[in-house]
Amino acid sequence: MPTKLVDKKTDTQWLKTIKEQVRSSQLKATIAVNTELIQFYWELGKSIAEKQKTYNWGASIIDQLAIDLKKEFSDVEGFSRTNLYYIKQFYEFYSQGEIIQQAVGQLAKTPINKRNQKTLIVPQAVGQIPWGHHRLIIDKIKDYKQALFYLHQSIQNNWSRNVLALQIDTGLHKRQGKAINNFKLTLPKKQSELVIQTLKDPYIFDFLTLSKNASERDIELQLSQQLTKFLLELGQGFAYVGSQYPIKVGKKDYKIDLLFYHTHLRCYVVIELKAGEFEPEHTGKLNFYLSAIDTQIKHKLDNPTIGILLCRTKDNIEVEYSLRDTVKPIGVSGYKFLEKLPKNLQNNLPSVAQLEAEFKKITHVVKPKTLSKKK
Repeated sequence: MPTKLVDKKTDTQWLKTIKEQVRSSQLKATIAVNTELIQFYWELGKSIAEKQKTYNWGASIIDQLAIDLKKEFSDVEGFSRTNLYYIKQFYEFYSQGEIIQQAVGQLAKTPINKRNQKTLIVPQAVGQIPWGHHRLIIDKIKDYKQALFYLHQSIQNNWSRNVLALQIDTGLHKRQGKAINNFKLTLPKKQSELVIQTLKDPYIFDFLTLSKNASERDIELQLSQQLTKFLLELGQGFAYVGSQYPIKVGKKDYKIDLLFYHTHLRCYVVIELKAGEFEPEHTGKLNFYLSAIDTQIKHKLDNPTIGILLCRTKDNIEVEYSLRDTVKPIGVSGYKFLEKLPKNLQNNLPSVAQLEAEFKKITHVVKPKTLSKKK
């Protein structure tokens, strides 16, 4: 397609329009107001994309625009060549969805002083997370629906950029709401839907360094020691109550691996850890613990206690059969953790054979002196 001729007047007018947009949006004064900044980037990205399409301008137009804007607004960040490319990508990526286009258009028509949570129905997933989050998503995600998932999760959980990166890298969209459970049979519909979306399968405890032969107690101790990271993986709303939580039923004393209270679900959550494979009898023991908590600890205003069984491995069909006639709400998930050193460290550490060889060399060169017997 031949490049359309553009006289200098057209080019100058376009640049003048963009500069006016910067001034009219009061970018320098409102740069801390994320929604206004994102709205401006949307409009700028749209303008760049449309001009490139209409006049078949190449990448050089972005390079020149960066120079012109930096010259005019030297004290305003965000007009680097790299960021302008992200701004164009931002518009092109989200303009795939009509709902986003409509909502951003709605935002543009709404006076700044009248914008609120109710008018920002979808921009809540676009205009209410920082620009750095958008750049990260653009870099890591190509699917539009996946991007919306992480946008909404970032808002709901107030994720930092580093946490967002971790959740993307561990494929949260594939794990969320995937635990095998009986919640639809044991909980009211509204509550069951919330609980289902709360659980994951598998959970990834990449902050643990344990061998494959680690016991339940070893895992539990490290999870308790790394409680902040454990709570992050569990998700928003979990409040830690205790580890090896004591409870007495009849004349016997029992200890629950981990006990939490979920502030959103308004219920206690019992977590039992299994270092090995799922066994049907595990659900029976967990059902017993839930009955004990409901009877002895649960407040009358609390919702029924929920059980989460975390197993190293499981047969999904076996789990489904085990939960089918269980009367208490239970979900069963797998978990993973780091079993060995990262490859970059493995390569720099000597093997056992190498250590033994080095030890033999040392003992061969430096022979221990024999002690003379005392007369």
